[in-house]
Amino acid sequence: MTGMSRRLKWAWLAGGCLVVSCATASAADFEPRQGDVKALVDEVSARGVDRAWLEDAMQQAEYRQGVLDAMSGAAEYHMVWHEYRDIFLDAERIANGVRFIESHQDAFERVQREYGVPVEVVAAVLGVETRYGKVKGDHRVLDSLSTLAFHHESRGSFFRGELAAFLEIAYEQGVEPGALEGSYAGAMGYPQFIPTSYRAYAVDFNDDGARNLWTDPVDAIGSIGNYFAEHRWLAGGAIYQDARGPAKVPASIEFNQAQKPYASVADLRAAGIEPQGPVAEGTSVIPLALEQADGSIDYRLGLDNFYVITRYNHSYLYAMAVTELAEAIAEKRGEPDGWFEATAFEPEERP
Repeated sequence: MTGMSRRLKWAWLAGGCLVVSCATASAADFEPRQGDVKALVDEVSARGVDRAWLEDAMQQAEYRQGVLDAMSGAAEYHMVWHEYRDIFLDAERIANGVRFIESHQDAFERVQREYGVPVEVVAAVLGVETRYGKVKGDHRVLDSLSTLAFHHESRGSFFRGELAAFLEIAYEQGVEPGALEGSYAGAMGYPQFIPTSYRAYAVDFNDDGARNLWTDPVDAIGSIGNYFAEHRWLAGGAIYQDARGPAKVPASIEFNQAQKPYASVADLRAAGIEPQGPVAEGTSVIPLALEQADGSIDYRLGLDNFYVITRYNHSYLYAMAVTELAEAIAEKRGEPDGWFEATAFEPEERP
């Protein structure tokens, strides 16, 4: 990782001209002895990170306008279901998911045993996030998080917390912060954890003394399982239930919300939406209305485990893509229908 090169990238900036994406603000924007940047250095230094190291890191940070532009263009904000699905449900990604599981069979079996999360669900997260580690992002994390922390109009406070966590991780693990690359939003490694999630949920799954999500697929597999378990994944529980409903989406129901299950089956039935499997009347679900390419609507009822997937990425499109990719991988592996329900067991006690 420390040998990663810093590359110039072509990018469309807000003005609409093709230019080299170098810093449009001077390095003084991240001057570690002044203003908000100094306040962040003070905060992280108080947690035990060497001040001189922090100041040197922030002096290396560069402003990236392209990062701010990308924040408003995420696919989750602009696509309907069939468009989003087509990005992630391709034959190559499905086949590679099967091969990735085979290549790390022991780790996948252990993550299911210890955390209760099906092998295919963990693999699908890696497939959606980084194509199983092949596409981890080419933005310097230090630049992305510094730009967002001090230049994003509405979420600067959030990203200052992420920048602080990133600096702590790099310092603790002895990694050069300017050498680490990830997404434009600062997500990192195989599973694309943001820094606060890295600190909270990453595990040393191969017991080598380090939590390494950048280059260690085994740690990534275990960390995804831990993340889901900590967000109350129900071992052996279904993710969703198919439903049938009217051609026109009922206006009386709020659909596609990445929230805890909030609609009753009884209310959905009153609106003409009928579950296609056993769901108790008092069950709360997340009603999903998924637009298909021909304009028709597929109705589904997201259950508690569907909600857990949305904690990884707060988008119903994302959660459904992970679910369908997991189903496709399971089918390719020869798993029976209802494969996720076949994992009902008590997970081993976790450390």
